[in-house]
Amino acid sequence: MSGRGTRTSEMRFAAYLEGLASVIGHADRKAPLRDYCVGLMTCAGRKSVEPMAAATAPERTAAQHQSLLHFVGSGTWSDEKVLGKVRAMVLPAIERRGPIEAWIIDDTGFPKQGRHSVGVARQYCGQLGKQDNCQVAVSLSVANHNASLPVAYRLYLPKEWTEDCDRRRKVGISAEAGFQTKPEIALEQLRWACATGLPRGVVLMDAGYGNNSDMRTEITALGLTYVAGLLSSTTVWAPGTGPLPPKPWSGRGRPPKLMRRNRQHQPVAVKTLALGLPAKAWRTITWRQGTNEKLTSRFARVRVRAAHRDYWQSTRRLEEWLLIEWPKGEDQPTKYWLSTLPEDVAFRTLVDMAKLRWRIERDYQDLKQEVGLGHFEGRGWRGFHHHATMCIAAYGFLISERETIPPSGARRTRPIPLARIPADRRPRGSAVADPTSYSKFDRNDAAAARTGARPHPGEMSLLCDQLRLPPRPSFVTQ
Repeated sequence: MSGRGTRTSEMRFAAYLEGLASVIGHADRKAPLRDYCVGLMTCAGRKSVEPMAAATAPERTAAQHQSLLHFVGSGTWSDEKVLGKVRAMVLPAIERRGPIEAWIIDDTGFPKQGRHSVGVARQYCGQLGKQDNCQVAVSLSVANHNASLPVAYRLYLPKEWTEDCDRRRKVGISAEAGFQTKPEIALEQLRWACATGLPRGVVLMDAGYGNNSDMRTEITALGLTYVAGLLSSTTVWAPGTGPLPPKPWSGRGRPPKLMRRNRQHQPVAVKTLALGLPAKAWRTITWRQGTNEKLTSRFARVRVRAAHRDYWQSTRRLEEWLLIEWPKGEDQPTKYWLSTLPEDVAFRTLVDMAKLRWRIERDYQDLKQEVGLGHFEGRGWRGFHHHATMCIAAYGFLISERETIPPSGARRTRPIPLARIPADRRPRGSAVADPTSYSKFDRNDAAAARTGARPHPGEMSLLCDQLRLPPRPSFVTQ
């Protein structure tokens, strides 16, 4: 990046921070806001408060530590307003490369020790791939084929937390925050996005959400279409079939209204249906250029009706697309989706939209590896969400700067010089090998599942290195 380009980037960064500061509230929060963002983008290793304080103010680390800790842990500024400003500044950059195409729902886990951090419980952690002690947050991202941005983020609270008044009080959970399942949190985020007027897209979700028939029904009621992952055991009515109509009325009592089944007339599991499809139903489709090769697999699609508890329905459910992936060399199909995209949608478009969900994996990977989303060490509800908001803000700026990145082989500009930290200094939480920094992410790891999931390897790290940040303000607020 040339000196002139670097200066331009510095000006954009300063303007970006001014935009965030305009909604942060009290002017005294401007300095810690800037320093927190700088720390997230430039601090090597663990991005918890103490290492960031040492990196951004080495001559007065103790005072800086208190300033950043108060800002993120106790500050009464609004996450919603800051995220709204991030959207206002970043979405135009994303949409310059194409309109918003998808709203992506997912969750991510953060391994935690002990029982005092807000929301921590023994539950499924995608990062570890098993049940373990962790926190889990649900998010909604808007995306197109070039970029994506988280727009809503909320910690999931297990029942053991919502029903324990003492634990709630200690970590500052508001009285309004009752128990909600992850799909319920996701639906609340979708309703909010509709009410806010965000550019609409197809709702994409994995089987953890897509297998919930109530959620799919609610998404349709919002006027949204979806491509929803399914478990192989999900039942549907095969093409040309459906539940039996209500029994004929005998003339006595109320006329029957509910759909019926009998022994000979039953829905089938999507896996059973897939295994019974003829060879001509399968097509090889390429949906994206990966890092090293085109991403290609075999797919089939058929029109079906969802069957879950339709014997409590008075009318048949509408037909949807069932999309099935069966890669060559596999013994059986590997993935299934239901979609309310139009009946005349092109086959490749249907596949392409189902596969666009990898963008959320990219979000989580970069948010965790590059800006320290999982490195918050506080225990409180407010601090957990404040830290995530700052991570999303830093990530948003990096996204908006991607167009200025030179080819990966170009010479790197020297990063902003940070003061030397003594070699024997070991801030709290900065273990030699941080277990959360370079591990797998989410329940579907992008790097492991698809070697081509990241079209520009190291792109975010390169941008972090090349971004030369403006000098910090001369005043400090503690």
